[in-house]
Amino acid sequence: MRLSVLATNLVNFFVGAVQAILGVRFLLRLFGANEANGFVDWVYEMSAVLLQPFRGVFPTQVFDNQYVLEFSTLFAMLVYALVGMFVLWLIVVLTPEEPVTKKKRR
Repeated sequence: MRLSVLATNLVNFFVGAVQAILGVRFLLRLFGANEANGFVDWVYEMSAVLLQPFRGVFPTQVFDNQYVLEFSTLFAMLVYALVGMFVLWLIVVLTPEEPVTKKKRR
């Protein structure tokens, strides 16, 4: 397996995992999930580190003292996606192409 394929797959995996965690967090906050629940608490703890650089960028809207719309989470998802796309572009640009070989006919 080529190194560029492995690097591309790793970047896609990590960006996908980050997007999934932040997306679940956004939905849990939006629908007012119970923070005392173990799964909800785990998601909030996992996503807190990812969200830290983006806290306070945008205001958080609270509806009925329960439903939270976190624009910072959406912004973080966008930034992580763009960073992932940039890293994938760098992999393509910095890795040499394999020469095309002709298949032998029998």
